[in-house]
Amino acid sequence: MVAASGGLTFSGALARVAAAIALVLATFNPTPWSYVRWALDDVSSFGPEKLLVGLLLAGAWVLYVRAALLSIGFVGAALIAGVIATLVWLAVDHGWLDPANTSALVWIALVSLGLILGIGLSWSHLRRRLTGQVDIEDDGAP
Repeated sequence: MVAASGGLTFSGALARVAAAIALVLATFNPTPWSYVRWALDDVSSFGPEKLLVGLLLAGAWVLYVRAALLSIGFVGAALIAGVIATLVWLAVDHGWLDPANTSALVWIALVSLGLILGIGLSWSHLRRRLTGQVDIEDDGAP
């Protein structure tokens, strides 16, 4: 997934996007197969297994969101969201997508969130490859 020079390959970027989409869809999706449905449909059976999975998912969310925001920032996330929203508008405008189909719109929104996270996870590597500039997190350490 990472090239010998330390750069990200196309398959590595694709794997990061797929992992981000998987995180989003594992947390919630309109089917019965998501953490939210499993954990909250029967709150009386909420136990340590459901808490453990929830905490692991929360940790993954913190990692993914923090990495993405450090890489692309709120403006970058908004730009990616704007491009995706415009593509959805284009699909509706051309009749490829029915705006009354709320199920499709929910899936599009969830996959879009995963795309934003995945692009954010890969962006620093792509930026370094395109421009030679490196992003470094300043944690205040001497």
